[in-house]
Amino acid sequence: MTEDVRYIVLGLVAVCLGGALGWLARTQLWKRKLRRKQAFFGLPDNSESLLVVNRDAGGPELAVKRHDVFALLELSSLIKDCGAHAQVVAHDTAQQGFGDRTEMCIGNPASHRRMAAHMVSLLPGIRVNTDPEPGPDRGAFQIGSERHRLEPGRTEYVLLARLTAGDSKDARPVFLFCGQLPITHQAATRYLARHHERLARKNGNNAFVLLLKVVNSQAYGPDVVELVSDVTRAAQTPLPAPANAPRNSHRAK
Repeated sequence: MTEDVRYIVLGLVAVCLGGALGWLARTQLWKRKLRRKQAFFGLPDNSESLLVVNRDAGGPELAVKRHDVFALLELSSLIKDCGAHAQVVAHDTAQQGFGDRTEMCIGNPASHRRMAAHMVSLLPGIRVNTDPEPGPDRGAFQIGSERHRLEPGRTEYVLLARLTAGDSKDARPVFLFCGQLPITHQAATRYLARHHERLARKNGNNAFVLLLKVVNSQAYGPDVVELVSDVTRAAQTPLPAPANAPRNSHRAK
């Protein structure tokens, strides 16, 4: 073997080794990223998750509102990326506890029974006005001392929460997407899909509650979303009972 051939062989070996090491490094980084994502969503390989949605117009069949369908598509993609499976159920048929499998709950407590139960149990510091009569506070969120009113098509609010029951490390999280209008649910799920890595870095696998604002949805749809604030502490601090609570106002006790 001549000197030139030896150099060529050594160069090829070095290239192959470098490629193999690079592939191994990328694979390890991808696996680490996947494990973090699975831990954040509570979705290990081949696990089961629950998508709880509202019925459109209260019909007997599971007909889902258009924007809620889009929200389900966003979440289904996240679940598939984790190597997990999803089951879609109506809000009035999900009669089970939480913590055994990841749950993603989409809707407003005015018509979503499961969401209303979660708000009472997990978010005692938030009151949602569900009065069907027209008025300036219809659909408003009361969080601590702050009130966030709905302006359809201009300013709409949605809560994005990751919550767990008890202190068990094995408990699977519940994700809540509680909005004033259906379009806000799509906006919140899209926000989660885009920012889950940052949220995981900031919060780890701990609970958080974010208040998001959908800006000018009549022009921009669900695409322009602003983070108003992290309201975790206020959401978990029970509100005082109002002197004269409206008959149809949902309040966390």
